[in-house]
Order: sequence, then structure tokens, then C-alpha cells
Amino acid sequence: MGTLYLVRHGQASFGAADYDQLSELGGRQSERLGRYWRERGLRFEAVYSGTLRRHAQTWAGIAAGAGYDNHVIALEGLNEYDSEAVIAAIHPQPLEKPETPEMVRHHFRLLRDGLRQWMNGVVSPRGMPSYADFQAGVSDALERVRKNHEGPVLIVSSGGPISTAVGHVLGTTPETTIELNLRIRNSALTQFDYNPKRHSLISFNTLPHLDHPELSDWVTYS
Repeated sequence: MGTLYLVRHGQASFGAADYDQLSELGGRQSERLGRYWRERGLRFEAVYSGTLRRHAQTWAGIAAGAGYDNHVIALEGLNEYDSEAVIAAIHPQPLEKPETPEMVRHHFRLLRDGLRQWMNGVVSPRGMPSYADFQAGVSDALERVRKNHEGPVLIVSSGGPISTAVGHVLGTTPETTIELNLRIRNSALTQFDYNPKRHSLISFNTLPHLDHPELSDWVTYS
């Protein structure tokens, strides 16, 4: 039996013109995770990631902290949904930059509603696959791990694919999957045990590498 580690990217650039870029803190979160694994002697048989910049930057930080040199297998099926397209599907008017707590809450209320409608086939956000196809990309990555590996495997991705993987393994409703998605913290770990037949959830959304009082302000959600 092997262990699959799924890591959400480090803090990106929420509210900026280009979200797909780690912040300075996001880079430190990623490197810290790599150092945590180096201290425990963890090595990976294989590394998979999405193709987004924040995925590559997160892996680069992890690799720098741990001294890893694995070849990365990049899969588009591990990419995040387009949150702007999801919101636009139910709220065509442009949103103001989320500069206050209430504006941030409004953003995520719309995102939650848009995700629910997309996942239930009510709306089709522009430029995005159906949710069934999105799920298929995630389940394909899980199947690759089961069929091709036996030891520790790492996936670097985003909250949407990771929550979808958990939902796939546990058989959750779309509404539960959305709530899981919106609670995943930056650089958080989710772990599955796996064998050739199935994955089993071991832990969800943990931050053992940031479990120190002096690092409490390193815990972020976007």
C-alpha cells in the first residue's frame, strides 16, 4: 500500500490582476513544507502537478526546501476551475476589486452559488469544461497513481481538484465538496492510502509544517 500526498499551492495573488502567481509568503510556505519533509526523510516515487504557474512555483519551493530533483508529470486535469468564469455565469456585471472584508465575503458567496450551479449542470461557465469532465480529469490522475505506483506519490494542485478527489473517494454531494473546497488552506496536505483497487482518505487539510506559534500568521486561505 502506498501513500498519496495532495498539496494545495502556496498563497497566490487574490485580488491582483494575475492570481496565478505565488506571493512572497506563498513561496515561504512551500519551502517550509519541503524542509519539513527533508527533516523526516520523505522521498517521492513520483510527482504530479497541474500546469498552472502557481503549481510549478509551489513545487519549486518544496523541491528547494527538501532537495528534491524529481521529474514532474504535469496534467491539465489537475488544474483549477476558473473562478471568475464561475462567478460571471451567475453575475454578469463586473465585480469590484475585493478590498474590504464584506467584498471578500460577497465574492465567496457568489463563488459558492456559481459552483453549486455548475456542479449540478445548471450553468456552463465560459471556457470551462462540464463538471463531469472536470471530475474525470481528477479521477484520471488518481487512477494513474493506483495503476503505476506503489510508494509515496505527490500531487501539487489546487483546492478544486483536491476537494473533488476527496469527494470522489468519499462519495460526497456537490454541496459538501464545495464546502471542503473553500476550507482548504494554502500549502495544506491531504493524504490518501492507495492500492491497485482504491484510495482511502487518511487526513484532510493539515498543516504540520506550520504547527508552531511563531508561524500562526503563515496560515492563509487564498
